[in-house]
Amino acid sequence: MTNPASQTEAQAHTRQKRAEKRAAAEKVGVDEAFIDHLVEAFYTRIRSDDLLGPIFARHIAEWPPHLARMKCFWRSVLHNSGEFSGNPMLKHLAIPGLAIEHFTRWLDLFYATLREQEGQHAASELVGTRARMIADSLLTGISMRRDGLAGGRAGKDLPHV
Repeated sequence: MTNPASQTEAQAHTRQKRAEKRAAAEKVGVDEAFIDHLVEAFYTRIRSDDLLGPIFARHIAEWPPHLARMKCFWRSVLHNSGEFSGNPMLKHLAIPGLAIEHFTRWLDLFYATLREQEGQHAASELVGTRARMIADSLLTGISMRRDGLAGGRAGKDLPHV
């Protein structure tokens, strides 16, 4: 049986840590407006990209809900908001043929978008590092599903911010 006092204490601790993470991100300029603009600008690039655009076109029927979901995802990643629920790995496993060149291009476009809107270099470092971790995780999961343990280092050559 869970002690209600310890549960309340744990919830307060979680709220405090979330507030600290959000404050640290906002201190370097990664606020909600930054995230909104980043997502909008990045997916504009994605949609016109010759490699990634067709893949997204096949899988995204309605862009406004997807963009709203991606903003929610990035707020969860960068502010620890806890508002995103979903399984990005399952979504990406369902797309046949994804390989390192797709994740490399995704990162290149992401980094270019970051550089365009860069206010503080620390913001680009924070967001770019998280993007690389996500790309590495997805690529590694896909590679391990396909190649077993041999795919465990699939993301080692992805570009850094």
